[in-house]
Amino acid sequence: MERLRLMFLLILMVVLFHVFVDARQNQKKTYIIHMDKFNMPADFDDHTQWYDSSLKSVSKSANMLYTYNSVIHGYSTQLTADEAKALAQQPGILLVHEEVIYELHTTRSPTFLGLEGRESRSFFPQTEARSEVIIGVLDTGVWPESKSFDDTGLGQVPASWKGKCQTGKNFDASSCNRKLIGARFFSQGYEAAFGAIDETIESKSPRDDEGHGTHTATTAAGSVVTGASLLGYATGTARGMASHARVAAYKVCWTGGCFSSDILAGMDQAVIDGVNVLSLSLGGTISDYHRDIVAIGAFSAASQGIFVSCSAGNGGPSSGTLSNVAPWITTVGAGTMDREFPAYIGIGNGKKLNGVSLYSGKALPSSVMPLVYAGNVSQSSNGNLCTSGSLIPEKVAGKIVVCDRGMNARAQKGLVVKDAGGIGMILANTDTYGDELVADAHLIPTAAVGQTAGNLIKQYIASNSNPTATIAFGGTKLGVQPSPVVAAFSSRGPNPITPDVLKPDLIAPGVNILAGWTGKVGPTGLQEDTRNVGFNIISGTSMSCPHVSGLAALLKAAHPEWSPAAIRSALMTTSYSTYKNGKTIEDVATGMSSTPFDYGAGHVNPTAAVSPGLVYDLTVDDYINFLCALDYSPSMIKVIAKRDISCDENKEYRVADLNYPSFSIPMETAWGEHADSSTPTVTRYTRTLTNVGNPATYKASVSSETQDVKILVEPQTLTFSRKNEKKTYTVTFTATSKPSGTTSFARLEWSDGQHVVASPIAFSWT
Repeated sequence: MERLRLMFLLILMVVLFHVFVDARQNQKKTYIIHMDKFNMPADFDDHTQWYDSSLKSVSKSANMLYTYNSVIHGYSTQLTADEAKALAQQPGILLVHEEVIYELHTTRSPTFLGLEGRESRSFFPQTEARSEVIIGVLDTGVWPESKSFDDTGLGQVPASWKGKCQTGKNFDASSCNRKLIGARFFSQGYEAAFGAIDETIESKSPRDDEGHGTHTATTAAGSVVTGASLLGYATGTARGMASHARVAAYKVCWTGGCFSSDILAGMDQAVIDGVNVLSLSLGGTISDYHRDIVAIGAFSAASQGIFVSCSAGNGGPSSGTLSNVAPWITTVGAGTMDREFPAYIGIGNGKKLNGVSLYSGKALPSSVMPLVYAGNVSQSSNGNLCTSGSLIPEKVAGKIVVCDRGMNARAQKGLVVKDAGGIGMILANTDTYGDELVADAHLIPTAAVGQTAGNLIKQYIASNSNPTATIAFGGTKLGVQPSPVVAAFSSRGPNPITPDVLKPDLIAPGVNILAGWTGKVGPTGLQEDTRNVGFNIISGTSMSCPHVSGLAALLKAAHPEWSPAAIRSALMTTSYSTYKNGKTIEDVATGMSSTPFDYGAGHVNPTAAVSPGLVYDLTVDDYINFLCALDYSPSMIKVIAKRDISCDENKEYRVADLNYPSFSIPMETAWGEHADSSTPTVTRYTRTLTNVGNPATYKASVSSETQDVKILVEPQTLTFSRKNEKKTYTVTFTATSKPSGTTSFARLEWSDGQHVVASPIAFSWT
């Protein structure tokens, strides 16, 4: 009988397994279909007919979610895995690409960057030129009532603009004006995955219910707003980097994420609408360029003269964590500013410790209060993190609770403490976050402290039978030094796709940034937070990206003839990597000097970028040669470039010859099997500089921290007699031995006495 029962269970398991497999095979997912549009069969009069015919050949019930006509040629649809495989075999199909879900990479900065009062002076062009530039922001939408979208003083919408103000829930044509000149939403990929949007939760319109999109858009191009603050913190005048530029919002991110089919549709439409700059503070999984939707869309945008700025990601301080690394994208990391929001912690042994906070409610009593560590008053294994329901009320009531950072939202931990009867919180960093301090508008009295201070507090609790503490708040403090420092969360190099291209390109302010906010949620974004604020302070490379997007708009207005590559070059080669005292920018994660793998070319310096002297320019053909150097097949290149290209078999293509403003040299790639030998080996890199200033003679200088690689620049001087003249030079790297370390860095500068055109050099050994 037992044997029969076991046989029955085995048969049942086999049947269930096959049912599961069949269900998986029949489950539909969204796919993006790249079509060879220019080789459409003669049987069809229109490419959409061809697209529909190809789709119906594998699925009679499938419909196209989007058709793409600009950044790619193709469409998106829902298919089973078998249908997608069958479609990929059809003639004219370049690539069938499964949907990818991207995530968001979530004011004092104009003054910190040296722009306060200068945008309207001789540094940048007059208002008319600046207001002709249009920044397209792909994000969570826009809150049109924000004061940062006031259009007072702006003229008519630029004649080049072809976009519109798309209507939807709580959003009509009057929501746009001469500042916010366009707004659209793209939800079909999201709805295909999750079903129809619940409009009681989020708006099926360009309206921003989350806040992130309004924050990034107003950081890039918000109008001047006096008396701005978050609950009294950071009080002053808020303004975007390009306060006279126009904004076009493309809502591609929803509660469930940012779906690649929607992102692609947004990029496609933005290019058609006529934006000059594209800003994307989002990222997904790392993929080769021909499978990376943002990289593909950005290539098409850049080929049409549109500057594309993307966030580097919030995966730091671990190495090789970058997103958006294609060389035609400007990849932006994050640094701090000279402003912080101090909180002061006193513990019972007399020690005074510093933290940060944006708490604005009723303060704690000035007398000491009982203090506990969450890990000691919890009923769960991860109770130290103050997750929902983890704390024991009898042990928490009336006390300040120390919670470790991680897993759940920082402000949410305070609500967990409050629900258990706690009266305050000290949020302690773990080794993942080091001594980085990020301020939040907490709902209970809270101070966030770094790992060092957090460990001291926990040690005090462990060694004392009756621990106590106080928390006080210090408002807004300016002039904090050193600044900037690289944010711990900012993703780091080396470039995980092409180590020969140094990324990130540069860093910009991304910590505790004040900008516009939605009226739908409070500053913490939590459902329990009913506070209504016009501005919010948040952090992430999501915040640094729109800084550079706005600065690119200023440079585009000042130099409308410049290509996207020239604008990026100007921003990179004028960035700084040292403080005024000559010391290298610090990394908050280590407390030591940072490197080009952390900050790229350095921290952006816009007043220098407007007059860089020389630029490293790039064309579409240069990027094609780059893809050939990566041994991309004609079909892979066609997915990106949308045209037939065959790499010349008789030509030597080298990534090293990409005319990039920085140098990254993986030693095993450059020296191959000789990397461990004592025989000196040599490799050469070629670069071309274009004069965008007056006639001048530039001299080269190299500073290096390694003696293991000799660097020779030839020629040592470059003389330019006219504007737009080009000169080529060669850098020869001679390796005499393999060093004991894994990385080393140098810096090449060209100077005419007035301009310094700087390029970082990174060597890496694995």
